[in-house]
Amino acid sequence: MSAGTLPSFDPRDPLGLDDLLDPEDLAVRDTMRQWAADRVLPHVADWFERGEVPGIRELARELGSIGALGMSLTGYGCAGASPIQYGLACLELEAADSGIRSLMSVQGSLSMYAIHRFGSGEQKQRWLPRMAAGEVIGCFGLTEPDHGSDPAGMRTYAKRDGSDWVLTGRKMWITNGSVAGVAVVWARTDEGIRGFVVPTDAPGFSAPDIKHKWSLRASVTSELVLDEVRLPADAVLPEVTGLRGPLSCLGHARYGIIWGSMGAARSAFESALDYAREREQFGRPIGGFQLTQAKLADMALELHKGILLAHHLGRRMEAGRLRPEQVSFGKLNNVREAIEICRTARTILGANGISLEYPVMRHATNLESVLTYEGTVEMHQLVLGKALTGIDAFR
Repeated sequence: MSAGTLPSFDPRDPLGLDDLLDPEDLAVRDTMRQWAADRVLPHVADWFERGEVPGIRELARELGSIGALGMSLTGYGCAGASPIQYGLACLELEAADSGIRSLMSVQGSLSMYAIHRFGSGEQKQRWLPRMAAGEVIGCFGLTEPDHGSDPAGMRTYAKRDGSDWVLTGRKMWITNGSVAGVAVVWARTDEGIRGFVVPTDAPGFSAPDIKHKWSLRASVTSELVLDEVRLPADAVLPEVTGLRGPLSCLGHARYGIIWGSMGAARSAFESALDYAREREQFGRPIGGFQLTQAKLADMALELHKGILLAHHLGRRMEAGRLRPEQVSFGKLNNVREAIEICRTARTILGANGISLEYPVMRHATNLESVLTYEGTVEMHQLVLGKALTGIDAFR
């Protein structure tokens, strides 16, 4: 480009955010975008309508083959990707569907992350290489039927019996539950809250699927039932006691959501932009009307501010400077704005906006779950409120 010549304006990248990415970042993004285009987008509307994902284990193996599972972890077959690259992968998968991004996130940022950070050498060697390859799917059992935002009140309990542990309780809303080969389950013990690595073929373990859900339908969601599951002494994660363990895992998963929600928002925005250029009313494209242009402009503002926020937080994570309050800031803002972008996109598409021929309503309903899981709006508001005022409103 000659001096003084401006690049052309790209409606899909109005701020030129690609300039923030290096060639390796772009390669990761393009790999994930192409995989989603080939393996998810042609089928996801049907999966969503049916409420099931046929061949989910094969999808997991494919994600493993392109380095997407546990991609921000190092060793054990993991890709060792940067926080920005992991975020871009989340964005591209959620642009296809939140359920598919959840498959990757729960595998890597929750179950694999817990074993990688808090597990023994034997636990890491046994599970992480196969999980990174997608040969074993993992799930993460923290939420219970009566305890979501207050995990300290969990009732699942592990008691010692000789050298063994005996685990009893229930977990709810568990992504990947019925297809998992291993579950990381958090339970009360006489020593405090501990994490356990539970093979799902252990006697007393079952994971019935949750039916009749109208969000994240292209995702496996289960209850975990632990009926006196007997585990050896070395099933416990040795390097952590207390809520610090599961909460640190949730922090990593929330970071991925900050990026992922912008993928759903981007898909809805681009659908609305294309529709506005093509749909004619009163003898002209609806994109030529002032109200439609105002909607598109506001959607573009919030979408690309959200991506900028995600990128900034990624750089802080890379530098070891990302605080939990900042993760709450990003999750609260980006999911909330993503839902608003989907709702506005639906108005531009009119009645067509509710059809699965377009992705907008599917993303909108998925995001209602994303808004709640990994910390509700209210919990993240209170995290920020405490950080701003110095006063704890939780208790």
